[in-house]
Order: sequence, then C-alpha cells, then structure tokens
Amino acid sequence: MFLKWCAERDLDPLAAQRAHLELYVRWCQEVRRFKPSTVSRRTSVVCGFYRTCVIDGLLEHSPARWLRRPTVPPDSPTLGLTHLQFEALLSAARESANVNDFALVAMLGLLGLRIFEACATDITDVGEEPGHRVIRIVGKGTKIVLVPLPPAIGRAIDRALDGRIDGPLLRNRRGAQMDRHAATRRLRHLADQAGVRLPRGCIRTCCGTPSSPPCSTPASTFATCRPPPATPTPRTTMRYDRARKNLDRYPNYILAAHMASGT
Repeated sequence: MFLKWCAERDLDPLAAQRAHLELYVRWCQEVRRFKPSTVSRRTSVVCGFYRTCVIDGLLEHSPARWLRRPTVPPDSPTLGLTHLQFEALLSAARESANVNDFALVAMLGLLGLRIFEACATDITDVGEEPGHRVIRIVGKGTKIVLVPLPPAIGRAIDRALDGRIDGPLLRNRRGAQMDRHAATRRLRHLADQAGVRLPRGCIRTCCGTPSSPPCSTPASTFATCRPPPATPTPRTTMRYDRARKNLDRYPNYILAAHMASGT
C-alpha cells in the first residue's frame, strides 16, 4: 500500500523523507480511516522496509527512524459473549442438524481459534501426542501450534468428521471446505436460534475490514469466559517458566470444564 501511495504521487520510495512518511500516516488515518492498530502495523512495515534498505546499503539512514506512530490502546475493543450467551450458542450448535456447527463453535469459543484457522484445518491435522489428543493449527505468519483437545471438543470434532479419514474438517453444505464467509453465516444462524445478538460487522477474522465496528465473537469469548488464573505470572518471569508450553497447562482444559454444562 505504501509503494502504491508513492506511485500515485510520483514519489521515489528511496527518496522519501520523514515528512512524506508523516503524510502517509495521516493519509491512513484521515482518508482511509484505519484504526490505530492498523496504522501502527502498516507503519511498522514501512519502518522495516527502510531499516532493510539501510542494512543493504541502499540508504545511509532511515527516514522512518523518528516516524511518529499512533497510540494503540492496550485493551482490545472486541466484545465477547457472556458465559450464559456462549452457553446458549453452544447448546444451539450441539442441537443443530448440521454436524459442523458444534465443532465450529467449540473450536472458536473453547480453543480460541480465529475463523480462518478453524476453517483451514484438515482431518489429518488431528493427531495424538503423549497423553493428549491434539490438533495442528497454522496461524498468522504460518506459525504452527499444537493445541490439545479436551474431551468435549474432541466429541464435537468427531461429530464433524462423521467417519471420514481425509479432507477438510469443516465442510459447507456442498461438502467442500468451509470458508470464513460460510462460517460467519453459520454463526449468525446459530445466534438467531439461541436468541443471542451479534453486532453488525465481521465475525472475528484476520481479514476483517478495519472500519468494521467491534463485534461479539466466540473467539473473543475464549478470553472473556476463561476463569482467571489463581496467581498471575509477571511478564519478567515468564521467560523462565519453561513449563508454560506444557500441554497439560493449556487453558483449554480449564475453560472446557468451566463451560461443561454447555458441552
């Protein structure tokens, strides 16, 4: 986007000064109406571009070194469902005739997955680790994570598998891989059945438009409904806690037990 912005103004990106970059940031804020988090992320990309130019010897110094970035609030504006609302959504998904609904809601709300992560999973991504049934998730930046499956979520996934041994885990009505648009429609349909109101705007996806209003999603509900830890872990000591990646300590098990009445 920055390179296109430069081309529209006949500006050589390697000749840009800090004032040009400040104008680009203001354009993102005032013309494109991006949220502060989006502007900050795009600004980081520009800063990384010029930092690489300096490393490779194309520029003597980076014009983005002192570029001002918008302040990003520490708290996410995304609203999550309450315990009772999510329990109603789970019940509607469990009773649905569509075998994919229960797995979709469980993967988003009880595993905390994004919609694109849930829709991209295949049957072959479900496997076993010592003492755990796990699912392989490819997240942002193609980062691969093994997420343990509590029994309740495992039952929901088995229902979606329906005896199949290969192919996509979640399918649409035509039997093809479910995409984020189909998943969003299913969530809204289930919300209507459960009497839960989902605000207008995109259900959480990494492809949602920045101008969309805050939405109430099962994915954000993962953090809302999860019981608080008994003792907080200071950030300065987390790097020494080598056991925090232990599958036994995943919050999925705690949340699944907390929501047991709905699963």
